[in-house]
Amino acid sequence: MRIVLKWILRVGFALIIAALLVGFWKREEITRLLVVNSLFDEDRIVSNFSNMEGAFLHRDIPKGDGPVSPLPVGAQMVMPDTYASWVTERSVTSVLVLKNGEIVHEAYYLGTAPDDRRISWSVSKSYVSALFGILVAEGAIASLDDPVTKYAPTLAGGAYDGASVLNVLQMSSGITFDEDYLDYESDINRMGRVLALGGKMDDFAAGLTETFAEPGETWKYTSIDTHVVGMVARGATGRDIPDLMSEKLIEPLGLEQTPLYLTDGVGVAFVLGGLNITTRDYARFGQMILQNGEWQGQQVVPKDWIAASTTPSARTEPGRIGYGYQWWIPVGAKPGQFMGRGIYGQYLYIDQSAGVVIVTTGADRQFREDGVNERNISMFRDIVEATKD
Repeated sequence: MRIVLKWILRVGFALIIAALLVGFWKREEITRLLVVNSLFDEDRIVSNFSNMEGAFLHRDIPKGDGPVSPLPVGAQMVMPDTYASWVTERSVTSVLVLKNGEIVHEAYYLGTAPDDRRISWSVSKSYVSALFGILVAEGAIASLDDPVTKYAPTLAGGAYDGASVLNVLQMSSGITFDEDYLDYESDINRMGRVLALGGKMDDFAAGLTETFAEPGETWKYTSIDTHVVGMVARGATGRDIPDLMSEKLIEPLGLEQTPLYLTDGVGVAFVLGGLNITTRDYARFGQMILQNGEWQGQQVVPKDWIAASTTPSARTEPGRIGYGYQWWIPVGAKPGQFMGRGIYGQYLYIDQSAGVVIVTTGADRQFREDGVNERNISMFRDIVEATKD
């Protein structure tokens, strides 16, 4: 009996040592997974959204050595009467309003500050759209009607086989992808764990096999489509997205702070939601888009691409919010009114005719409740009207 007990104790001790060694070896992956599981906790969400680089693999996007582009301060506007309550109800962390290129309102809440590089979530999709437009104009992508497999051959045989470049730009690939952020086993959350554990996003996309519609037949918001847009851009140029983004988009904008991308385990940028930039630098990008791609005397993004990408061309349901090439067009929008939108209250709202850009960042854990997006858009429209006073 004593021999058996001694053997059991030795085996148990060996297992404990092995577990400790595995834990030490995988400590970074385990830490990232723990962060993912608590990323949106009420007591951590604001801080997490300003410090994503502390928990995830990431890469800087070099901003270049040129001067910071001016962002002048104009006469400060009077905000709408409902603004203060909206800020509280929606857990807003920053708001910046540009009118004719001048800052007419800038405020930070819940302990955030101007130097915080806030996670964009899906607002980053609109950056990818702008970059893609540059690549199309340069001839790297021959046609939007090309199949995605022409540029990303690893997708052959999977759900994306047969989808065109235009289909993924418009979120009309027809693939089956569960985007329920509240379901632990949803595709979007499985994808998040791939990112956290240092897996490969390309393999995740290639591993999707189910479709619910023919490509181009219908619209359904599908975040992994944007990753495929990134795969096409990388395949067409032989370069990675942070490198392309730095040269084609970020350096010309003259940003204050160096942006960063969250990445997977092999350094591939999380282009569908991993861009981290300060509020002022989001505003610079927004003003360039408002000016039809022109910035500081340079045509950064082709004017015709801005027009095409912000037109509601996707087959969304009649009377519902419209979608272009990674840009949203609100219900009732007039020409030149469109926005980038990310979960938990990230917005880049642009009204070209009014000359207004509105940037908001947030930590709104109720962002999916019915009517929240509509109330946010109503507030943006009220702010636009207030700039006219």
